[in-house]
Amino acid sequence: MKPIRLVSGFLTVGVWTLLSRILGFVRDILIAAFLGAGPVAEAFLIAFALPNMFRRFFAEGAFNMAFVPMFSKKVEGGDNALGFAKDAFAGLATVLIVFSAVAILAMPWLVVAMAGGFIGDERFDLAVLYGRVAFPYILFISLAALLSGVLNAVGRFVAAAAAPVLLNILFIGAMTLAVRMGWNVGDALAWTVPVAGLAQLALVWTAAKRAGYHLTPRRPRMTPELKRLAIIAAPAALAGGVVQVNLLIGRQVASFFEGAIAWLSYADRLYQLPLGVVGIAVGVVLLPDLSRRLRADDTAGGADAFNRAAEFSLALTIPAAVALVVIPVPLVSVLFERGAFGPDDTAATALAVAVYGLGLPAFVMQKALQPLYFAREDTRRPFYYAAVSMVVNAVVAIGLAPVIGYIAAAFGTTLAGWAMVWLLWRGSRNMGAATLLDARFKRRLARIVLAALLMGGLLWWAVLMIGPWLGVPTLRYAALALIIGIGIAGYFGIGHLLGAFRLSEFKAAMRRG
Repeated sequence: MKPIRLVSGFLTVGVWTLLSRILGFVRDILIAAFLGAGPVAEAFLIAFALPNMFRRFFAEGAFNMAFVPMFSKKVEGGDNALGFAKDAFAGLATVLIVFSAVAILAMPWLVVAMAGGFIGDERFDLAVLYGRVAFPYILFISLAALLSGVLNAVGRFVAAAAAPVLLNILFIGAMTLAVRMGWNVGDALAWTVPVAGLAQLALVWTAAKRAGYHLTPRRPRMTPELKRLAIIAAPAALAGGVVQVNLLIGRQVASFFEGAIAWLSYADRLYQLPLGVVGIAVGVVLLPDLSRRLRADDTAGGADAFNRAAEFSLALTIPAAVALVVIPVPLVSVLFERGAFGPDDTAATALAVAVYGLGLPAFVMQKALQPLYFAREDTRRPFYYAAVSMVVNAVVAIGLAPVIGYIAAAFGTTLAGWAMVWLLWRGSRNMGAATLLDARFKRRLARIVLAALLMGGLLWWAVLMIGPWLGVPTLRYAALALIIGIGIAGYFGIGHLLGAFRLSEFKAAMRRG
């Protein structure tokens, strides 16, 4: 894959992910308005987090990190890629059906493990009920993730990237209908989860069938290739899902502070926007590309792909991180403060947004560094690095919680992210030319940072000038849009003048996307 086509792949995934994240904002704005940071909101957020956390282990975090490189190499080498995909599909489905049945029965213990602070109040029973309703989502979304891996490996990114849009459309529709019909909004959200998972699975299954990969259910069988897949996937379960594991620790700490799970969840939504658009897009496109280049012994091409992925990631992520640190209160106030979500909730959520913003470049760089290992079918070292990262997170989050409260969970996540990046980079130095930073990357990185810092000053000035409009109900959205627009225009203008990037590169990639 040539550099321009690589970046266009990032943009294809990124644009669809951006749409999903925007709809996700609408979803969370409605949840905040209808449920605020109350017990129903916290119970649903924990219930929905459970299948999503395990999904990172079974799908994106483990199975796909092992499956995609093996499948990509079979496609490149002309082997029986379809047969391998069918065996993997059947094996994953079997494991997930059994796991889902056990998890539904054990739901009270899972809720305790996720949010021990719920014990003894109404949030616990609600979380158990919603968790049992929502948990089958893991079966549908994990199989959808496998099919998405098939599509990404053969260069078809649109359906897989568009699937999450369905989830948010269905959530928004369910809440709107519940309010109009007088139904319980929390119940409507919980029942929508498995329905949305089935819809996402249907979308990518149809796309895979059209691409020539018709994966039909069949009796599972343990082939030598599937055994190898399982061996590789086991350590990747922790490595690929390290962010989710760290969030689990954060939720456990936050559950002992009333409202904190909701505050951290809404803050998570804000930093997940650039993480999803940039980091996930880079990870999705870079892994199969590196796997194919390794199969073809294209070391120089692999090095260029990694450098361009890292450069593209940081060019879009560093300014986003600066913005989250500089203007968190205007962002949270305009997006979430209404109905049951008050000024105190805004202040608490904004603090978490700023702390997560400090870790955003680390979260994104993980997505660029991990494919260097997974493309080589090396999942053991990321496993060890993830274990160290988890210890950092636990020590910070649990150790500081009695001193600084719920925000210790956000600091733990951020510091763990930077620890993981340092370990991944340090471990990649013996991989040869594929991980060497080229002259262009080194030259541009300092200029990207400078452009982002100057943009931060511009944002601060814009808030001082336009800030009073943020409190006017009829003008607040336009005022925030103007502030963000000033920041975006300022960053790209300053970056272009400083030589941090060329605007023509983005335009060329978008034309080819």
